[in-house]
Amino acid sequence: MSAPSRVGVLGGGRMGAGIAHAFLLAGSRVTVVERDARSADAAGRRIDESIRRSIERGALAADTDPAARLTITTDAALFADADLVVEAVPEDRALKEEALARVEAEIATDAVLATNTSSISVDQLAAALEHPARVLGLHFFNPVPASSLVEIVRGTLTADAVVDCAAEWVAALDKTPIVVADSPGFASSRLGVALGLEAIRMLEEGVASADAIDAAMTLGYRHPVGPLRTTDLVGLDVRLGIAEELERELGDRFTPPDLLRRLVAEGRLGRKSGRGFYDWTEETT
Repeated sequence: MSAPSRVGVLGGGRMGAGIAHAFLLAGSRVTVVERDARSADAAGRRIDESIRRSIERGALAADTDPAARLTITTDAALFADADLVVEAVPEDRALKEEALARVEAEIATDAVLATNTSSISVDQLAAALEHPARVLGLHFFNPVPASSLVEIVRGTLTADAVVDCAAEWVAALDKTPIVVADSPGFASSRLGVALGLEAIRMLEEGVASADAIDAAMTLGYRHPVGPLRTTDLVGLDVRLGIAEELERELGDRFTPPDLLRRLVAEGRLGRKSGRGFYDWTEETT
């Protein structure tokens, strides 16, 4: 069982950099494509920092050089020889549709095309593509190098062989694949967002402090991280976007709380901005 030889990643933000890192650790050659030179430089710094942390925690030998197998560019034509390309642009349907069409125009006909969406329908994203049978969801979790799960989302037209191949590749990353149908929020986002939104409502209603709500789940139910701290790690803006998508698809039970909308409007997005439900300034300075 081995990772794909050549992997492309469209988008070098936090998730894209993490996905690139995971495949580099598994021995793949990885090409990351960004929209401009400035973004490409930032992606390179993210991946270098992620590799450094892997060396520090002993997950990667210091004498290895995965960066030698990494290319960062603005030219999507370099995806031409990839076995797998993962789209990892922000969670916006129109943006993802445009990104996937851009990738499909460059890749070989037998390459697998994956989206890292956490809530948008794979069928909807694949509808305008020429080869929907090779399209599926690969929902990685943040932080990617340390996470143990990848959700494989099977579209209505996704070929069985593509799903089987993706499951083998995920296992080669030393992660556990689960296969789910293309339904709103899939399994993980639907459950995680439901819990997170209720935790935000409890905070909004003054039921308990953020620390107490999170402790109820970490100590009472043995969750590794509480729902409010998880929302900070994911990003309040990301969670809001997913909740709005689920509200459109599944109804009022996923209506975002006013507190979540207000904090996003104020720029309190969680760890990446320095503040969310918790203060992260010491980690971001």
